[in-house]
Amino acid sequence: MSGLRDKLLRMKSAQAAQAERLAGMAEQPPADAVRAEAPGFAAGAHGPEAAEGREEGEAVTFGEGVGGAAGAAADEAAAAIGSIGDAVSGESGPAAQEELHPAWSGMGVRLVSSTEGEFLVRETRYPLSHRHGAHRLDEWHGVQEAMSAFGAGDDSGYRNALFLDLETTGLGVGAGNVPFMVGLAYVQDDRFVVEQMLIRHPAEERAMIGYLSAMLPTFTHLVTYNGRTFDWPVLHNRFILHGHRAFKWEPVHIDLLHPSRSVWRNTLASCKLSRVEEDRLGISREDDVPGSLAPAIYFQYLADGDPEPLRGVFAHNETDMLSLAALAIRFGHFLAGGVGTRVAMPEEAEELLRTGLWLERMGKTELAEPLYVRFAEHPRPSYRGLCLLAERDKKCGNWSRAVLLWQKAVRTSGDAVLPDYEAHIELAMYYEHKTKELERALQLAEQAFELAAGRRAGLRARGKRPGELDLIRKRIDRLRLKRSKG
Repeated sequence: MSGLRDKLLRMKSAQAAQAERLAGMAEQPPADAVRAEAPGFAAGAHGPEAAEGREEGEAVTFGEGVGGAAGAAADEAAAAIGSIGDAVSGESGPAAQEELHPAWSGMGVRLVSSTEGEFLVRETRYPLSHRHGAHRLDEWHGVQEAMSAFGAGDDSGYRNALFLDLETTGLGVGAGNVPFMVGLAYVQDDRFVVEQMLIRHPAEERAMIGYLSAMLPTFTHLVTYNGRTFDWPVLHNRFILHGHRAFKWEPVHIDLLHPSRSVWRNTLASCKLSRVEEDRLGISREDDVPGSLAPAIYFQYLADGDPEPLRGVFAHNETDMLSLAALAIRFGHFLAGGVGTRVAMPEEAEELLRTGLWLERMGKTELAEPLYVRFAEHPRPSYRGLCLLAERDKKCGNWSRAVLLWQKAVRTSGDAVLPDYEAHIELAMYYEHKTKELERALQLAEQAFELAAGRRAGLRARGKRPGELDLIRKRIDRLRLKRSKG
């Protein structure tokens, strides 16, 4: 009997959570509306204070009341689950509402209550004309079709994409790491909605997870930054720990950390989101609370009950959500052929090459080729970059450019502290097997032997490539023999 009771409670919570989300789609209530009830939930303080510090018309807080069609839908949901809730809980009428502590005033939060408990929600809505750094949010509509290169699914599904970012009590993905704040963002009509859930103590997590179990499956695509290895595993573990073992959601998951590393790993000091947004998206944070301090701030709140420092954590997470959307737009422009038009052409040779290689891996070879051309003509290409593109051209049969790149790499190899010889060997093989120019091949092989000997002396302590000299010596001997037979 207790199992049936728990199942009915979860059914009620899930449906009520969905009704709450529908309620959040209602029009803005009058300014004097302080509280409003949604079916199965008690809504607490939430008002225009959440938009403090923004320019007029940029962002407004939302979700205080229920009205219009959304309100009618919420009422129907309440009627559908009301009898179940009464039969299970033994209560009649809405749950008792708890007033929020005055210290929460001004943060734009509201209290959400269900049969499984309570938690706080802060909701902020931005017009799609809002600019975050280099991009406007409405640019998302123009890149959705190109984003299909990230994975299977209907192109239109990206209109139903969910951005996710967690603030947690630790760094691992084990059971001891609790997501005390869950940041979500999505496009709804002509607004970009940022919805942040906060638990005031660990006991409220069950109610938040119940809310998410109803909300997440309504989205078909998930966008994160390092979400494959952190955010989603952490959140999924919490579903299991709170009894939602049957929960199943398999969206198209786009983890933007991986393309960021592919493009910028050798041109930025770090591929942390804060570094990428500052150096490539034109986003500058002022008075930001670093994400690394968020756990300590939350633990301090648990100790002294003062929520004021959490205001900075809310702001940090909200900026993360906006930056995540801006970064998705940037990669969407890359995939839509916007490099040089919608976004600036990379100035560094390494970034030109890495962008092209990433586009080719994403199936956009025609967009990568112009970047390769600019890289080959760049006045300051790296030795490693020249060899990378030459290797790519070799595989594709583009021998003419591959040879030019190897020749350029040979000329620049002497500038390094420990000169490399990869280009010498590649050219030697080309002249030996393709053009039968044995003298040129032998000369390059002998130069490669000298470079390898120097590198071996410099790297002896690490035992770098112990057999390299023997391999080059065999090549030299073979070439000398071929030349003698002439």
